[in-house]
Amino acid sequence: MSSELNQLRLEQLQATVSAYAEMVKRPRPSRGWLKLIREALGRTERQQAQRLGISGPTLHKSERSEADDRITLGQLRKLADGLDCELVYALVPRRPLTEMVKERARAIAIEEVGRVAHTMSLEDQRPASERLRKQVERRTEELMRGRWSELWR
Repeated sequence: MSSELNQLRLEQLQATVSAYAEMVKRPRPSRGWLKLIREALGRTERQQAQRLGISGPTLHKSERSEADDRITLGQLRKLADGLDCELVYALVPRRPLTEMVKERARAIAIEEVGRVAHTMSLEDQRPASERLRKQVERRTEELMRGRWSELWR
């Protein structure tokens, strides 16, 4: 895939996930969403279990599993449906994806340029630090224009 398409795909994905960034800042209810919404609707465990066609203890275990982060997505989707809710699932990067890719490219560039500079210093020909900085910048840009899959080898 061309670097322009990589960049476009990355920017589009970043725009999509940024809509979820505010949600990350809000804490999940300690007793879980399932129980909180069920109780807000005024339903008992027994009523909700009957609605879902499962036993009360099964619902109780499921609500506990959700609160403890042990529930499967399939199970959560089914239980959310029983509450007339949509399950929204997203991975929200802690920092911009473009920043992650550029940081990785820069780390590789520093390593590559550093190896060459070390070899040159052994021959008493080490370039000036300003020249090294420019070489790192240039190599970072080259890596950013290349195939990004190679950044993660």
